[in-house]
Amino acid sequence: MTAFRKKFPLIVVIMALLAINSDKACAGDPDMLQDLCVADLTSTTKLNGFPCKNVFFAADFGSLVLSRPGATNNTFGSLVTAANVLGIPGLNTLGVSMARIDYAPGGINAPHIHPRATEMIYVLQGQLDVGFITTANVLIAKRIVQGEVFVFPRGLVHFQKNNGAVPAAVIAGFNSQLPGTQSIATTLFGSSPPVPSDVLAQAFQIGTMQVEQIKAKFAPRK
Repeated sequence: MTAFRKKFPLIVVIMALLAINSDKACAGDPDMLQDLCVADLTSTTKLNGFPCKNVFFAADFGSLVLSRPGATNNTFGSLVTAANVLGIPGLNTLGVSMARIDYAPGGINAPHIHPRATEMIYVLQGQLDVGFITTANVLIAKRIVQGEVFVFPRGLVHFQKNNGAVPAAVIAGFNSQLPGTQSIATTLFGSSPPVPSDVLAQAFQIGTMQVEQIKAKFAPRK
């Protein structure tokens, strides 16, 4: 027993170090095992990422997709243009991606989460009211302007809104090749099959008729 007590502090230190290293390993995509692994997007093999192509080209590592403003004439007045592994196969296993988000005056990137990545945005033009909500239900929000950056922690609900009179645009960076996006409203009211209306009515403390009205707005267009 005495010997165990003497070793106990050492065991605690070792466990703490393992926990820290484990946290780092889970902070983003898994570490790569080779210089590169250009994604074979045509493969039917299912794994955590994409299989590697045997033949690849310089074009697999670049794109002009973020150079063009996106059309914002939609319901939310914003458009996200992704530069991830699905469009740039060379990003496979590298653990990074980007996006461009354009906002019309009054446009919003509605509350959403990225389950696999922290996001950092850089304001190209205009200004935005941005924020995220912690798991303690605390809103962290501010107005950001051209040249400013802002970070949204991984997995937390966040949003951006252009309350200005002119268009705005940002470049976003992610620590994942495919961060994923779940829009809160669309996920809850536009899923297929749908979430039961009584569940949503009780959760939001509204009537089922109101739930059906909201669902109608998020129904997939045929």
